[in-house]
Amino acid sequence: MKTLQTRERQGVGSAKLPGHTGDMFTGIVEGLGRVTQHREEHGGVRMELDLGAVAEGVRTGDSVAVAGCCLTVEAIEGTRATFFMMGETLRLTRFAEVRAGDDLNLERSMKLGDRLGGHLVSGHVDGLGKVREVKRLAGEVRMTLDVPSSVLRFTIPKGSITVEGVSLTLAALGAAEVELALIPHTLAVTTLGKLSAGDAVHLEADQIGKWMARLVDATR
Repeated sequence: MKTLQTRERQGVGSAKLPGHTGDMFTGIVEGLGRVTQHREEHGGVRMELDLGAVAEGVRTGDSVAVAGCCLTVEAIEGTRATFFMMGETLRLTRFAEVRAGDDLNLERSMKLGDRLGGHLVSGHVDGLGKVREVKRLAGEVRMTLDVPSSVLRFTIPKGSITVEGVSLTLAALGAAEVELALIPHTLAVTTLGKLSAGDAVHLEADQIGKWMARLVDATR
């Protein structure tokens, strides 16, 4: 469905949108980062990534969406950045299972005034989905994901969802699953092309859906 675009390289700058206290992203992956170190420390996990070209303009303290999860750069030397994760981050993500050599989708935080090629993405993982089926068809791949109810309640037919940091449009919506149509470009420049049945994926529900649900709940 949604065509993955390549966002223009820019310096990192936080997009502080009204009512939001953190950085924002678009779901347009800028490149892949390779895990160079992954170790347990102080009750958490310290992970080093080679950001490659995405390292341009990144400084200590900046936010980077790593596989769709907003992480703070603890230190950076050259193209290698270190991130520390603990508690809630490890509970809601698959980062505890990541290993050296794995590739992860990367996106630097957007700046106010940037083109929004995907949709508003906070980098807050709402839950883990699981790949149920991958069908390879002429010109596209159809992928079915089992989705937890905490994410599914914010999805609508043809609406947006973030999978491993990639902004995608739902091709179909079921009672406990969603179907995605992935074009060759998306498969080639993100980690989605490497997924197979049984793999876990980070999911973020649509921001507008969550805001609307909050407003409706508050008026009841």
